Amino acid sequence: MTPPLSELVGSGVLRVAINTGNRALVQRDGDVLDGISPALAQKLAHTIGARFEPILYDGAGQVFADAGRDIWDVAFLAIDPKRAERVAFTQPYITIEATFAARCGSSIKDVQDVDRDGIRVLTAQGSAYDLHLTKTLKHAMLERFGTPPESFEAFRKGTWDVVAGVRASLELAFDDSPDIRILPGVLTKVEQAMVLPSADHPLREALDDFVSRAIDDGFVAAVLSGRLRR
Repeated sequence: MTPPLSELVGSGVLRVAINTGNRALVQRDGDVLDGISPALAQKLAHTIGARFEPILYDGAGQVFADAGRDIWDVAFLAIDPKRAERVAFTQPYITIEATFAARCGSSIKDVQDVDRDGIRVLTAQGSAYDLHLTKTLKHAMLERFGTPPESFEAFRKGTWDVVAGVRASLELAFDDSPDIRILPGVLTKVEQAMVLPSADHPLREALDDFVSRAIDDGFVAAVLSGRLRR
């Protein structure tokens, strides 16, 4: 028999890792969190009768690094086979796009132009697109720096040819930069899931059922369309 989700918490508090570096999933205005990840976290806390306590991070790599350290009970990460060796994923609740930002004077016009000799690619350490680029780049040089916001700021001030990121985060970071543009095309599509902090966690099935119900009853679609805000 699958243990109940209420076993996630021992003190009435559900500690949820929230990656504010991914603007497709989380929008932050001061202390107010909006978006699909906080909405699912609050729904889960309500379902099990716990108080929602967000544990804020700037990047997915930091969230993953803290798995198993008793810092968070539930998190949100992109599904990846290497990560699955240490954490337990539910089914995906959303698929988002990653792409590149490039300088307007660059000869790089599309995602397909990036993987060439002499091209320097910047990515956030430990991000889903970092993992993808590590496996797929054959010619370009891949360099890593900090969290997504930190990598974007480094790109703005540095000499890299492109920086990788979630499209929504790139658009927010560079919407005031007339010399930087977001490339058309898709670097990778990233499946986002809820996560438990060990690969063999006994509540994986129960949490997967929670995600399945949130999708089937229209909750996820309502949040993503803006018809339901939390």
